[in-house]
Amino acid sequence: MEINETLSQYSDLLYTTTVAIYVLALLFTLFEQAFGAKGRIAAERSKQRVLVGAGGPESDDSALEDGDAPAAPEAPRSVGRAERIGRMGAALLVLGALLQLSAIVLRGLAVHRAPWGNMYEYGMAVTFITVVAWLVVMKKFPVRHLTGFLLLPVVILMFINGTMLYTVAAPVVPALQSYWLVIHVSAAIVGSGVFLVPGVASVLYLFRTAHDRNPAKFAGFGPKLPAADVLDRIAYRATIVAFPVFTFGVLCGAVWAEAAWGRFWGWDPKETVAFIAWVVYAAYLHSRATAGWRGTRAAVINIVGFAVTIFNLFFVNLVTAGLHSYAGVS
Repeated sequence: MEINETLSQYSDLLYTTTVAIYVLALLFTLFEQAFGAKGRIAAERSKQRVLVGAGGPESDDSALEDGDAPAAPEAPRSVGRAERIGRMGAALLVLGALLQLSAIVLRGLAVHRAPWGNMYEYGMAVTFITVVAWLVVMKKFPVRHLTGFLLLPVVILMFINGTMLYTVAAPVVPALQSYWLVIHVSAAIVGSGVFLVPGVASVLYLFRTAHDRNPAKFAGFGPKLPAADVLDRIAYRATIVAFPVFTFGVLCGAVWAEAAWGRFWGWDPKETVAFIAWVVYAAYLHSRATAGWRGTRAAVINIVGFAVTIFNLFFVNLVTAGLHSYAGVS
């Protein structure tokens, strides 16, 4: 079937617009992180804990969870403004996700197939899943003011994807004309996209724990983060969701490889790095479930998995040559 160039152009336009909206949302949420009530209250509590440890009076809001504002007094006008800007950033994030979904759908309609047959389409879908996963996290945890830290890697990946990895709309090569394209690649997309969330949460966890150990060293940034156990729960629960989906994708890839190439596993660069990522995340879940390896060491393992996922997402396809190269950037 012929490529619908009009729909392809609209898809590209929506993608570019999405990046611009995400940049605005990034700036808005960073402003809330810097000047919003959550950060101010967390900083004050951190200071109170230091005073209590030094023999000062205890705070009477110990029952409040991190991120919850006290009933009184009312926040200053500057704080209210920051929170309104943060809500605008969250609204822009939702708008950007809807536009990105529209870009994916239009790309699929333009090429008459699942819209993840090359690295550009794959990256577009992965970053969309990451944003959706973060929106779910925002509904369950008071972490809206941290959205900028999630959007920063998303915007960078989308910029690289739209420049270095951009591929014009075209039919896929015969090797990809299979129903396994939908099953295997979609599972890899969901797993990889969700994995970016616990990666960012684990990085923030290290900053938070570093502040808890030495409040003076990270006085400007650490107190504005949620409690370490909140960030740990976000990382763990997101990994719990992503890992079985990613495992399913790896298994489906092996089945597809046997049907297409006559073997289940061949240590192709893409396969090898995907297997390494699987081992790292399996080690994280095991360490997280073992009391002696919780906390910082488990977070470091999760960050290693995050780095391997990013490496596999872009570097392997750009630099190495293998049987997955037909899905590259040409």
